Amino acid sequence: MRLLLSSWFLPPGTRPSVLPGTSRAGRAGIVLNALDADGRSRYRDCDRERRTIEGFGYSCEELDLRDHFEESEELPRRLTELELVWVVGGNAFVLARAMAQAGFRDALAEQFPRPEFTYGGYSAGACVAGPDLRGIDLIDDPAVLPDGYPPTTAPECLGLVPYRIVPHWRSEHRESESAGRAAAYLAASGLAHRCLRDGEAVTVHDFAGPVT
Repeated sequence: MRLLLSSWFLPPGTRPSVLPGTSRAGRAGIVLNALDADGRSRYRDCDRERRTIEGFGYSCEELDLRDHFEESEELPRRLTELELVWVVGGNAFVLARAMAQAGFRDALAEQFPRPEFTYGGYSAGACVAGPDLRGIDLIDDPAVLPDGYPPTTAPECLGLVPYRIVPHWRSEHRESESAGRAAAYLAASGLAHRCLRDGEAVTVHDFAGPVT
């Protein structure tokens, strides 16, 4: 598996090296669940990301984790049919709740041996790749609970990297000031983290699984 964890969305025409260099890259599933509490931007962001990902050679479909809240057994099969999962930004706590309720972490683990598969995402989609969301509560509201979300389901991160990712750090982004406070908190607490400016990304070409 490969990882592409970006601070902000990918500019069209700028192909990250971690993605396959082919005009026919396979199928991609776009995860928009970080926006489940903000329907106004959901379709706008979906169209933008679809255009970008299709420009990299993928055919795109939405992968809505809410479809798997009650039947998570189907999610591993859905991922097996994809070569890329692209997780957009929004509220990281909403996204982490959706992943927990859908069993996304275990389903993703089944894809680790596939060298052609990529987990990618930006902002919230990158934050959930860490061990937890410590400090991200200074950027996103952890109390947001969209309609249809079980209130007893706790946010669950993926643990793909051993540090917390702080996006939009020192960038021209409306959350940059909050990101600075999150970085300061994590540093003062002695918690492993990595700050990303918009335009920066963490890439891993041969990800075999989290280091335990």
